[in-house]
Parts: sequence; structure tokens; C-alpha cells
Amino acid sequence: MKKIDKDYLLNFEEEIASLFNQGKIKAPVHLSNGGEDELIKIFSKIKEDDYVFSTWRSHYHALLKGIPPEMILSEILDGNSISLNFPAYNFFTSAIVGTHLPVSVGVAYSLKLNNKGNHVWCFLGDMASETGIAQTSIKYASRWQLPITFVIEDNNLSVCTETRKIWNTQRLSYEDLEFPNVISYRLHSKYPHAGAGVRVQF
Repeated sequence: MKKIDKDYLLNFEEEIASLFNQGKIKAPVHLSNGGEDELIKIFSKIKEDDYVFSTWRSHYHALLKGIPPEMILSEILDGNSISLNFPAYNFFTSAIVGTHLPVSVGVAYSLKLNNKGNHVWCFLGDMASETGIAQTSIKYASRWQLPITFVIEDNNLSVCTETRKIWNTQRLSYEDLEFPNVISYRLHSKYPHAGAGVRVQF
């Protein structure tokens, strides 16, 4: 397996951005930039047989989970950038906000029920963290002490609007939660919400 460091992650997304802007990717892409160091630290704790549930912005997560980059690239070129799923690697995503949260909780519940040793890692954005489905999933998982960690990736954007402005608050709900199974980090990306900033997407 190739060494996945910060430069590798950045270079992979640059390649995807270039392919998208050349029109070689016909479907939507959501690119990552920022937070590489934080993600590398988080994934250093994720075991091979752990489950990872992610969102439409999952290229970094897939690479760090150990999925071969050529497999990821093939899926992206086939138009599946925002719905990468690799069951053999316990890696699943959803392009619909929040839908993967209860699924990840269900998997964590099953692992506990069956006395399995693996863990679930559920990634979500700051916009999703304010939704009812996130609040319920986090609360349920915490109270039942399920083997799951929620990772909130906070770029302070709900599509193209500042999340804190949308909710008329200085602090989001998760910032005041005292749940040990919730971690977060802040990032700022050079890429727009969708696409790579050159080619018109739709």
C-alpha cells in the first residue's frame, strides 16, 4: 500500500480537480482540502476491520481507510464520486445529508450485541450536525454506550452559507455537548462546495 501522507492526499484531489475541469468526470464531485493533518491522526486510530461511514466528500476517508487509489479513481471516473462504497473495506457513504447516521448507529448496535471488537467511525459536516437526525443518533449512541465515534468536520458552511449564520448562533450544538464519542476539527477549503472552480458543473 502506498504511504498516505498530507502531500499524497492533496495531490490526489488536485488530480481529480484537473480531470473534472477537463470534462473527463461527468458527474458531481465534492473535493477535500484542509484538515489533512487532523484526518491522518484520526485514521491512525482506525483499525482495518473498523467501519467507516462518510458523506459525499469522502475521497480522503477512502484513501486513508486503505482502499487502493486506482479503485477510488475508477469509481470517480464512473460518476460515483459522491457515493463511494467499498463493502470489502467496511467503507460506506451517502450523498444525502444525514442518512448514513442512523445506519452507522445500527451497525454499532449490532457490533455491541454480538460482542464484536471492531468500531464504527461516522463522519459528518457541521451542517448535518445541527439536524435532528444527528442529534438523535449521537444521543442514542451515547446513552447505549455503542462502539461508535462521530467525527464532525467543521468548515462552517451549509452548502454556500455560513452554518452559524443559518442557525443564528455563535456556537453549534455539538460544541456544547459532553459526549465522549463526538470529536471535531475545523477546516477551510480552497475548493467550492461542488466542482473545482473552473468548469461549470450543471
